[in-house]
Amino acid sequence: MVTIDTLYSPRLSFKTTEHVGAAAAAPPRAGDCSRSTGAEPGTEPPVVAEQRDSLHVLVRHPAPRRHEDVSPVPEQTCSQTASHEGPVFSLLSTNPQLLSAGNGEISCWSWSELSVKPLWTKRPNYKSSLVTPEINSMVLIPRDNSLVVGGGDNNLHILDLEHGAFKSVLQGHTDYIHCVSVREREGEILSGGEDGAVRIWDCRTNQSVHCIDVSKYEACARPQLGKWISCLTTDSDWMLCGGGPSLSLWHLRSLSPTSVFPLRGCQRQAAFYQDMILAVGDGAFVSHCLLGGEVKSQIPCTPQSLNTLQLNTNSTEHRVLTVGGSSSHVDVFTNVSYKAFSLSF
Repeated sequence: MVTIDTLYSPRLSFKTTEHVGAAAAAPPRAGDCSRSTGAEPGTEPPVVAEQRDSLHVLVRHPAPRRHEDVSPVPEQTCSQTASHEGPVFSLLSTNPQLLSAGNGEISCWSWSELSVKPLWTKRPNYKSSLVTPEINSMVLIPRDNSLVVGGGDNNLHILDLEHGAFKSVLQGHTDYIHCVSVREREGEILSGGEDGAVRIWDCRTNQSVHCIDVSKYEACARPQLGKWISCLTTDSDWMLCGGGPSLSLWHLRSLSPTSVFPLRGCQRQAAFYQDMILAVGDGAFVSHCLLGGEVKSQIPCTPQSLNTLQLNTNSTEHRVLTVGGSSSHVDVFTNVSYKAFSLSF
């Protein structure tokens, strides 16, 4: 059995396009809002599909164990939940809950009791009521049970999940924010935006302690593509960022790039994986890059361009990679070196 994570899809019929002898199942992403799983023993959490102003949840019944009753079970293929007035821009899944963000607000849903109404909906304290900014990115800080959100008002807003109130606003970006990451051990938040800046924030003081203008580094700059930062992720003392500038690896103690990856087009998401870097963006492939800057291989995918990748690192049995982009297919890799099959919606 393989596992997939959060999925994005314009249609609803769920099917695999290549048989691999195992059903696909999908636990939500890891996060520590609560220790409870929100699912009954022996069941597997549903798959989330994002479609404009609704969330679609595909529910599959687990295969019966040997010697169990195999009488037909009525199939539930999909439940639709009206979640936001407008598009959904960001999803974040924890064991018991799903967080969704759209135009100016965040909603929380229970995995165990998905219904028409969310458990709660919160809206940051925006300066103006005339414009409703989108929320492009969310990340959890498990240590103090907080949620960091960034989007179209150029600010980061921190929600105290314990008390259900926004506790601080981090100001510094001059254009809207695309991506957010956390260095929990160091107590730092990183954010990348349309202004071309990667800002590093101290969680204790809520102040910007460093600002990196990536496009000012000649090795990274690509003026023809712009200076905006579309992807950002961290691993201990290292940071990956890219977008208009080339995807690059940075040492955060020295605040300098150590490797620049010769990938064409804009990279929309990247991840550290063992001793490699996985990246997706313009192009129908997942790029495998070495830490020194070399592109080791590019694995073909179904979509002609890719927007997102997810690694399920929370399970040793179902450790798979999923990627999605410009088509209705989500490619599933049971080994990161080749595509096992595709899901179609």
